[in-house]
Amino acid sequence: MLAQILDIWGCIPELGRQCVDMTNASSTYLGIVAGALIGGIISWWIYNRQNKSSKQQESILQRINKLEEGNRKILIHLEITAKKSKDLLDRVVSLNQNIIELDKKIRELRKNDHL
Repeated sequence: MLAQILDIWGCIPELGRQCVDMTNASSTYLGIVAGALIGGIISWWIYNRQNKSSKQQESILQRINKLEEGNRKILIHLEITAKKSKDLLDRVVSLNQNIIELDKKIRELRKNDHL
């Protein structure tokens, strides 16, 4: 059945008994089959390489995301620490101002007591 269908396209000695020599049609079909095999092998190889590259890229992206999350946490802690440090510095400055004012009052009182 297959031989009859392919006989339409030309004489293929590998499939038909009437043919003696390889014809242009036969060599064309053989070339198509060989090309398909070689193309399939090359396509599989390219697919395999791209698949490996994709897996490596995914792994790298996951590591980068973990690093970014860690950096976000560190930045949040640094912001909290900076705010606490600023609040503490403001209290120290306020306390220093109060001490300076208290010292001035004490000196004025001592001056007034001596008069």
